[in-house]
Amino acid sequence: MKRLWQKTNTRLGFATLLIICFWLKTLIAYFVDFHITLNDPLQFILFILNPIPTAIIFYSLALYIKRTRLFYTSIIILDILNTVMLYLNVIYYREFTDFMTVATMLGYSKVNQGLSGSSVALTNFHDVFFWIDLVIVVILLLTRRMKTDDNRLNWRAGFAVTSVGVLLFGLTMAVSEMNRPQLLTKTFDRSYVVKYLGIDTFTIYDAAKTQHNSDVRATAKKSELTSILKFVHKHYAKPNKAYFGKAKGKNVIVVHLESFQQFLIDKKVNGKEVTPFLNKLYHSQSTYSFDNFFHEVGQGKTSDAENMLETSTYGLPQGSLFAQLGSDNTFQGAPSILHQKRDYTTAVFHGNVASFWNRNNTYKNLGYQYFFDASYYDTSGDKSLGFGLKDKLLFNDSVKYLQRLQQPFYVKYLTVTNHFPFSLDSEDQDDGFKAPDTGDKTVNNYFKTAHYLDEAIKEFYSYLHKTGLDKKSMIVLYGDHYGISNSENSALAKVLGKNADDWTDFDNTQLQRVPLMFNMPGTKGGFIDHTYGGEIDVLPTLLHLLGISTKEYIQFGTDLFSKEHDQVVAFRNEDWVSDKYTCLSGTLYDNKTGQELHPDKKLQAQIDKVQDQVKQKLSLSDSLNQKNLLRFYHPKGLKAVNPADYNYADGLTKEIKIEKALKNKSTSLYSEKGGSTQSDYKTNAPELKHKSTDTNRIKITNPDANSGDK
Repeated sequence: MKRLWQKTNTRLGFATLLIICFWLKTLIAYFVDFHITLNDPLQFILFILNPIPTAIIFYSLALYIKRTRLFYTSIIILDILNTVMLYLNVIYYREFTDFMTVATMLGYSKVNQGLSGSSVALTNFHDVFFWIDLVIVVILLLTRRMKTDDNRLNWRAGFAVTSVGVLLFGLTMAVSEMNRPQLLTKTFDRSYVVKYLGIDTFTIYDAAKTQHNSDVRATAKKSELTSILKFVHKHYAKPNKAYFGKAKGKNVIVVHLESFQQFLIDKKVNGKEVTPFLNKLYHSQSTYSFDNFFHEVGQGKTSDAENMLETSTYGLPQGSLFAQLGSDNTFQGAPSILHQKRDYTTAVFHGNVASFWNRNNTYKNLGYQYFFDASYYDTSGDKSLGFGLKDKLLFNDSVKYLQRLQQPFYVKYLTVTNHFPFSLDSEDQDDGFKAPDTGDKTVNNYFKTAHYLDEAIKEFYSYLHKTGLDKKSMIVLYGDHYGISNSENSALAKVLGKNADDWTDFDNTQLQRVPLMFNMPGTKGGFIDHTYGGEIDVLPTLLHLLGISTKEYIQFGTDLFSKEHDQVVAFRNEDWVSDKYTCLSGTLYDNKTGQELHPDKKLQAQIDKVQDQVKQKLSLSDSLNQKNLLRFYHPKGLKAVNPADYNYADGLTKEIKIEKALKNKSTSLYSEKGGSTQSDYKTNAPELKHKSTDTNRIKITNPDANSGDK
């Protein structure tokens, strides 16, 4: 022990002591304050070790300093800075369940406003361990109980220590990439970077990304909007008079059907319909359904689908737009348009953590007034799966919030149970429904979770009908992206009545169809539309149904009901499909036969023209988002969203105040019914057999909400 203590009297020993102390307090933050899900032993090992490489690199900088006093002063300052960074993340995480970005640090006034009045409340007793080592070390140095080392280290010694840090970091990075491919290029949740590489690496990575975005935007000019506006105006499709304003004044309820593909509709397995209720909606006289509607997501998966739905712009070529640009981009999306144009109240209901896909920041920039994430629900025990609250519980537990919103409202429900790997507790499975036996567990389970989702939607509709909300609303149901990947489609082929040996890329592409339904209970005239379209087309279609012109907005999609609608669906990789052809990496297929075509010069010229248009559309969308060009564009009557106007920790405090102020003029369902409508919701969810009778709580916090790859 004495020998170890004596080694701290050397410069190298002192640096090692500080590195070990910082590592230990980082572990305290990891396991006490940060709530990060670890899915396997390798993730646990990386999580334990990831603070060490960057700490070695960081503290080794002082080893190059020759003067004794300057060395000790510098390395202690480095330790203080590193500890301050760690502690700020701890405090910030306690309030926002997220890590501090460089943009957040630069916008200190906003952070200070968010933490104002709660800083003391956010401190805990164990916080003393973040600072006590520094206090003790400084005292020992000042009292000379710990001696300083006047022997200068050769620069080679400092370089050797730095090299060890770099080597360890490279090893950590390589192992992390094997366990989580595209870790830095496909950043859907900041916690994943921290989980694999640590707080310091996350901060450096975020700084580099912020600087890159800043450089790109610094060179952007308002004149760059000219080519975008020219393209958008040229391809604008005027609304069909027969449908324009068809849903004017109605509430809008968007139901995001996680990983739900079109082939599930009307599909029977072992004599039973997989989704009997959705089938009924799909064929209803009150529904406009589309059977040639495709998802167009890239690496951003669910977040890409949300972005297209809300803004009618594409996701990025790599990574997620929500994660990379959502914190400070200017958007002109559905929430802000409906709120400013028609005084809609806007909200999102989602049983996963708020930071996933950076939703807690992006939603504010989109103009969502409320975001009811996992912290608003009880996700304990078997109520939650890997990606959040089970669907039946999400709809049931959201009633207490939905009923308080002033009408008309625009709300979005993000379901999660029908998500890879499609696991479902036995108690949640319908004994009367038997999944197919394809030899692939993932494919088999997909039908079980889809069936569960169908039951959840049915229960929600029952509530809408009982409360009368159904007649006042337009419910938009859409699938966000594929559930079964191309690598597993051969196992799926048997269920679809096809030969796996004959399966082609053309077949893979046709399976990228997802449902889209505009359902208005109580109306007639619905039908199944065979028009080709994609997620990029939802927003202009939705706004036109609500009687809102889209001509003044920059949108890359067109109204699906319009006679001028463009039926070319562009995929993120520049492939495309139309009502006649499918083009994959330059290979052309006939949609009717599925056979490869060898076009003549005339047809090839047409195909080349379409391909050029697809590339141009994607490129212009990327330019718009990556350079944040919408900050230069101000449509008449639409103000730029100020994210500081929204605080998702407030629950329904504001809405309840509005409700009380309006009294009998309040349009909330709660006011209309003279009280809570929670008893009108009926669910057979087994998790609620012994549910709490406390129905007056406005917010239920759960700091241990799960996170996952979605």
